[in-house]
Amino acid sequence: MIYLDNNATTQLDPAVLEAMLPFLKDHFANPSSAYSAAKPVRKAVNLAREQAAAFLDCDPDEIIFTSGGTEADNAAILSARRLYPEKNHFVTCAAEHDAITNCLKSLQSTDGIEITSLSTRPDGTIDLDELRHAIRPGRTAMVSLMMANNETGVIQPVTAASEIAESSGALFHTDAVQAAAKIPIRLRNSSIHSLALSGHKFHAPKGIGILYINRRTAFHPLLTGGSQENQRRAGTENPAAIAALGSACQLGLQHLDSLTSNPDPVAALRDHFEQQITSLIEGVTINGSSAPRTPNTSNLRITGTEAAAMTLLLDQKGVCISAGSACHSGSHHISPVLAAMGLSPSEARQSLRVSFSRFSTLTETNTAITHFISATSRIRSLLTTTP
Repeated sequence: MIYLDNNATTQLDPAVLEAMLPFLKDHFANPSSAYSAAKPVRKAVNLAREQAAAFLDCDPDEIIFTSGGTEADNAAILSARRLYPEKNHFVTCAAEHDAITNCLKSLQSTDGIEITSLSTRPDGTIDLDELRHAIRPGRTAMVSLMMANNETGVIQPVTAASEIAESSGALFHTDAVQAAAKIPIRLRNSSIHSLALSGHKFHAPKGIGILYINRRTAFHPLLTGGSQENQRRAGTENPAAIAALGSACQLGLQHLDSLTSNPDPVAALRDHFEQQITSLIEGVTINGSSAPRTPNTSNLRITGTEAAAMTLLLDQKGVCISAGSACHSGSHHISPVLAAMGLSPSEARQSLRVSFSRFSTLTETNTAITHFISATSRIRSLLTTTP
């Protein structure tokens, strides 16, 4: 198998697996218990919190462990709604993840909030002037803007956007699920009030994530019950997954630190892939290529093809890619991300996502390129001969 769908999920790093195994076998005590058997478990949870804080450049008490990115996004949005009921306006973007979009739509349906969805430019980024005009001082509760897009890898100007939101009295939340371990995230002294991460996007297991809440920001818990997570997220912690996430954060930080003196090998693979594909196949466009992008992601449109057929043919050769977000897999709707960038329905249906990781290799990439060429030729031939 040649796995090139790392924006959907990533393989577990062997070191991360080693970090979690003791808490699946020997150290199984509840971290909240008072007896000595719980001490190593509690210590592991605290260590992971410190590792996550170092990864995000924030304080450990600003970290809340969650079940994943979706819970973290929902918790941040619903907290803002509950804490500031007089502010019934939220600002987001047309290219946001469903975890944000559908949470806001649910509030719109049940609670009557107003939503302003910012458009994107053809490169996938928002216009900061449009954001300034969209915020309603005294009425906008939150601006939610993803740090990096899951389909195109386009990086939004969240630093500038968060400063605009804060200066207007609105909270700023960012879904940074696709940015983790790909670009540096530094939250200390930032204007970001909350941030969501998901462990399985950077070589930790599924079912574990992070919600960062700035220490100056009030927070209303999504889940109530016990006093876990400093009374901000009830429910017995999952020490094995938390230890794994802490290890992934540490490894991710080491990877990013290494890039200060070395080229990014993931970016080199992605760039090699794009250079080869665009030179060997006619009619290829890289969606979002003129904007800053995460180093692992390529969203390419191949004219004269259908993405669904391409993914099927490549899968038959053992190459795993996606026609878009994994959360939309099987949907007949075109990508709202690509539609927001101005692609027509037919152009969107010709677009594929390829996403690399630090476990991807040059040999695998070159093999995948060969299969891309073959699949493109076959589909174009079929489409031109079909009446």
